[in-house]
Amino acid sequence: MLLACCLFITGCANRNSQTLAESPAPEMLLSQVSYSSLLNLPAAAAGIKLAYGDNPLQFGHLYLPQISAQQPVPLLVFIHGGCWLNAYDIAHSNAFSQAVATTGIAVWSLEYRRVGDTGGGWPGSYDDVLAGIAHAQTSLSAYPIDLTQVVLAGHSAGGQLALLAAGHSYHHQAANKQPLLAPVKGVIGLAAITDLLSYQSDESSCQRATRQFLGGNYPQLADGYQQASPQQQPMHPLTMLLQGSDDSIVPLTQATNSGMPFQLLDNAGHFDWIHPQTEAYKHFLFTLQELLAQ
Repeated sequence: MLLACCLFITGCANRNSQTLAESPAPEMLLSQVSYSSLLNLPAAAAGIKLAYGDNPLQFGHLYLPQISAQQPVPLLVFIHGGCWLNAYDIAHSNAFSQAVATTGIAVWSLEYRRVGDTGGGWPGSYDDVLAGIAHAQTSLSAYPIDLTQVVLAGHSAGGQLALLAAGHSYHHQAANKQPLLAPVKGVIGLAAITDLLSYQSDESSCQRATRQFLGGNYPQLADGYQQASPQQQPMHPLTMLLQGSDDSIVPLTQATNSGMPFQLLDNAGHFDWIHPQTEAYKHFLFTLQELLAQ
């Protein structure tokens, strides 16, 4: 198991300046932004919509940097959050994906079936994510993408799915477990839910949704809770959790007790990680570039 590390980062903007040179920084960085602020962000067209399955919700948006086709670029596969509920769809992450693409990294942002959708929940939502990643690895070769440089990232409930998928890609090749994914470069969990048993034990709306996602309570579904919890599954060796100190939706213990490397960003809220005008977003980009350089 990887050793956990804890860093309070309070001044990432300066060391990020070279990485972010292509993205003009706003005059003032925000913190503790709301979900509604994500929906109000300006975003152009939602990338190239491509299906990875037959269900209308099995699709992704592909965002490509404005560069020459002769220059293959890395790929970020992103899984949005929203308590695994179909009330929260891919739209709230469109501006995030578009912003990442302006830094020279292609983005494959996945939609998937969620609680409230036929086939959504556990394991259907996870199966969709695996299928979406497999589609990227086998069907995006027509685009100027370096498929040896694929990183997964997920926010909140999407972080849980991304962490599991990265572990699957790394450990399940030898076991020949389907779908057989090529190992990805690494994974970043943004305010990720890593232990579903402890997370469902409280009564916030998102924590109650955990029981809907699993289809019942613990201990009646003990195996499901274990299989769906990244803390209980083998993880990718290049895993990093990024957590805000002021997150009111995902407790700090989801990172600090995870057994995975983590970093805590002071004064960052839950949605800061996917808002392009925040310090947390800048730190995510820095972490992504560091991971790709390994």
